[in-house]
Amino acid sequence: MTPSMTTAVTSLDDLQAVADRVVALVAERGAAHDAEVEANVRVSRIRHGLTRFANSFIHQHVGEDTVSVSLTVAVGGRTSSANSTRIADDELAQLVDTTLASAALQPVDPLWPGATPPAEPTFAGTHDDATADATPDERAAMVEAFVTAGAELKAAGYLDTEASWVAFASTAGQRTAGATTRASLDGIHQTGTSAGSAHQTSVRLADLDAAAAGALAADRARRSADFTDIEPGAYPVVLGPEAVATILMFFAVYGFNAKSYLDGGSFVELGAQQFDPLIDVWQDPTDPRAIGLPFDAEGTPRTRYALIDQGVTSALSHDRRTAKRADATSTGDALPGASSFGAAPTNMVMRGGDTPATELTAGIERGLLITQFHYVRVLEPKTVTSTGLTRNGTFLIEDGEVVGAVSNLRFTESFLAALGAGRVRGVGDDARYADGEFGAGMVIAPSLALESWNFTGGAKG
Repeated sequence: MTPSMTTAVTSLDDLQAVADRVVALVAERGAAHDAEVEANVRVSRIRHGLTRFANSFIHQHVGEDTVSVSLTVAVGGRTSSANSTRIADDELAQLVDTTLASAALQPVDPLWPGATPPAEPTFAGTHDDATADATPDERAAMVEAFVTAGAELKAAGYLDTEASWVAFASTAGQRTAGATTRASLDGIHQTGTSAGSAHQTSVRLADLDAAAAGALAADRARRSADFTDIEPGAYPVVLGPEAVATILMFFAVYGFNAKSYLDGGSFVELGAQQFDPLIDVWQDPTDPRAIGLPFDAEGTPRTRYALIDQGVTSALSHDRRTAKRADATSTGDALPGASSFGAAPTNMVMRGGDTPATELTAGIERGLLITQFHYVRVLEPKTVTSTGLTRNGTFLIEDGEVVGAVSNLRFTESFLAALGAGRVRGVGDDARYADGEFGAGMVIAPSLALESWNFTGGAKG
């Protein structure tokens, strides 16, 4: 029986049946059009549970479990896309009819690459049943551990779990399905004059150590309670994984995105030594730590490839549209609903070093330890010159030692120049999933020690 609103759609088999049904409807309804009709169909089930806390109390539990259908059709090369959460048979037929009718009215899409052809994924996705089935009580227990670790301090943040089951089908014969899970804890402890943060993300909820995260956040908050101001200027810095993750995601959006490159807005010079030789970055959905499906939004299998190899810029991230435009091959990095944006790597891994993160301050006569960045905005995409603030733990380094806290600072810096040849002092051994403003579960990064970072003022300007 075809799943419908009266039949629960829960398993990958159920989702695949819905995708197959939509493909069959496209073939059936598209026969009335005097043109070739093609389609890609993505059916997903997302189960998300969120627990928020503030002032050391849980104030919100939210849960949703939604099945949605994303359909792209081409009628004689004229394309249209639509989404729906209504999956009864008559509703799917209506979705197909309206999308076909819309496509027939569009101009020919010169970059339509055709429906996705058959190709087998090269690895399985990472999925944990216990995380998918996590309850509010389980999340609450972890929040309690985070809060308790701060004793008298005030805690705030969230802990969420997410499970994704996705099936894909195309009129060209691609048919694939996979699943993944993610659990993230992000929180702060506050003293009244300062705050300290901690973040953890994993495929498995059981991997999160909420007490350790709470203790780290509390320690950063207490050490920041008494702070001094310093003059703006260029300082050597040690950047924590969250700050590094922000830099890498800006590289992903404004550099490795093949559409940005083809449009002339990217810094990328393929084959050029644009980074310090200590920098190695991969797009690696095959990493056993990785959160993600084995195929992208277009149903293309995802693979591991080097973005930066010993400082040399090595590759761009392609979807099928940019691959057609560049006479290249899709890297499997199409994003849902983002055909006009382009592709971006969302399983980025920076190689960690051998230096303990606590020893990266060695040799710095006077510099800064930065826990994370906040409210970062790009000013000039070609150099990824950006401005933003430090947040939740900014500390002064003198004679190789962390000696105290400083007030938050505004920076204006070219991320590309800051990681250029001869600019990286060291790479920490603490690579982990870090949250870099674009969301959790996209970047695995270590701490970095850099020769210089340009601070232009205090938090107010």
